[in-house]
Amino acid sequence: MNKAILMGYVGRDPEIRYIESRPLASFSLATTERARRGANGAEIPERTEWHNIVMFDQNAEIAEKYVRKGTRLLVEGKIRTRVWEDRNALKRQVTEIYVDHFDILK
Repeated sequence: MNKAILMGYVGRDPEIRYIESRPLASFSLATTERARRGANGAEIPERTEWHNIVMFDQNAEIAEKYVRKGTRLLVEGKIRTRVWEDRNALKRQVTEIYVDHFDILK
């Protein structure tokens, strides 16, 4: 099973583009683990992870209208990794969350 569930804050306004007339929205989402004390009493600091979010079709259209930097979202989707070659012939890799469903939280 390939399923990711994330709750966090949008890091930048969605970028909208069209691939063969299908709308695609992409943006970053920050998730944060709170600071805590470990079992041995050591302080574990707060940690923020950034995720690349990709939405298609109706999800992308909704994101274009209602999602902005700072919006709190709950997203469910699949983890996908892409590999490509840049202009300097270097292999690049990115991991993205392809959203199946999302909710805008207050």
